[in-house]
Amino acid sequence: MKTKKITKVLVANRGEIALRIIRAAKELDLKTVAIYSEVDEKSPHVQLADEAYCVGKAEAKESYLVAEKVLAAAKMAKADAIHPGFGFLSENADFAKRCEKEGIVFIGPSPEAIELMGDKVRAREAMIKAGVPVVPGSQGAIKDINEAKQVAKKIGFPVILKAAAGGGGKGMRVAQSEQELETFFLTVQREAKNFFNDDTVFLEKFAKDPHHIEVQIIADQHGNVCHLFERECSVQRRHQKVIEEAPAPFLEGHNEIREALFKVAIEGAQRIGYTNAGTMEFVMDGDRNFYFLEMNTRIQVEHPVTEMITGIDIVKEQIRIAQGEKLSFTQKELSANGWAIESRLYAENPHSFLPAPGPVKEFLLPGGPFVRIDSGLLAGQEIPMEYDPMIAKISTWGRTRAEAIQRMSRALGETAVAGCLTNIELLQRIFKHPIFRKGNYTTSFIADHKEISDDTVAPISLENEEELYQILSNLIRVETHQEWKTEPANWWQA
Repeated sequence: MKTKKITKVLVANRGEIALRIIRAAKELDLKTVAIYSEVDEKSPHVQLADEAYCVGKAEAKESYLVAEKVLAAAKMAKADAIHPGFGFLSENADFAKRCEKEGIVFIGPSPEAIELMGDKVRAREAMIKAGVPVVPGSQGAIKDINEAKQVAKKIGFPVILKAAAGGGGKGMRVAQSEQELETFFLTVQREAKNFFNDDTVFLEKFAKDPHHIEVQIIADQHGNVCHLFERECSVQRRHQKVIEEAPAPFLEGHNEIREALFKVAIEGAQRIGYTNAGTMEFVMDGDRNFYFLEMNTRIQVEHPVTEMITGIDIVKEQIRIAQGEKLSFTQKELSANGWAIESRLYAENPHSFLPAPGPVKEFLLPGGPFVRIDSGLLAGQEIPMEYDPMIAKISTWGRTRAEAIQRMSRALGETAVAGCLTNIELLQRIFKHPIFRKGNYTTSFIADHKEISDDTVAPISLENEEELYQILSNLIRVETHQEWKTEPANWWQA
């Protein structure tokens, strides 16, 4: 068991999550260290930390993803712990091992747990052994298209091809027929190789009327494992989340299913000896049968909604667990209070959903009771094309779901971004939509309701996303720079 007292934390990330971690560490009276690339030198997380070190050029592969540079900064600052946030090195087992070797506490699960759950094929096998229901599919990696066809014929179309090392919606394709399966198989393999340097793919049944439900779990090194209830993340575009809420509206009035979900999530975590914060993700069909999808071995982007209904600071708990402390609560002491919703505000084309990086000339954020803002951006900064184009996370809490939605609608109405395209109007349309308000939406909600994204510009069908991103990045930059040619008289009416 690790019992090393932490005094200084290096945050191996950027933007809003870096700020989030630095604030939590400061509240624990810990010294903080930021790292940054050349384009992030003036970012808020750099200014807030006690120390900051440049780790390279803008491209992540030359800065935030270089373990040697991150560890060198930690040694220079004499940091005794590293929090990786999400993305970048957060689910890199080799990096976690390097931290251990250097005597630096990795604030996260063990390298063994990261390695096991990071491979989607091995994770499936582990959950099957733990008695956790999994989506019908291949027993392991798919060798070739002929094997893919055999599996698809057995379980029936539609099926979904996935990169074994995938995440963030990359390396995934839904095939409705054998012809589409042939088309997508090599595409997914290529994307898996390009994004994750691993072309292993597997195949699963694509659930009818799917809902994306996840359970936040947290475990200490003393054998205590708790769940922090569930979230619903079914509002997605291109397999990436846009809106998350807790609790899950699809489970309202179905507490027996909810409790079964919690039981399975905890047993799965216990079976693999998991410690620290993690998320068990499930797909639930229209009949509320649930199946394990994957486990994210890190803090999630959408963790604020869980914090808002439980009052638990998940990042602080992560730090305490990493230095050998017990959880500061028991399962019996936890309750889900009210309702919380998170909107991801992106710099993106609201029709094609492609990133739209560029300068942020003006940036007005909402306020008021029970509104939480997570952002690492200031007016006058530029959203770099090298990173995820999320501008901010806007979260609201209400005693009821209806109150949380109304508060979110009001908050979005107060939000204004000048200088680049954003998805504000898309978000506003979602919250006004009757199906969303009823709470019975699925993962195809945006795709099924073209009026939400204003289909005057058709979404682009991508076969090789990473190449298209590179080709269009400069065109997007030109496009977004032209968005605000004059100053509006009223930013909230712009």
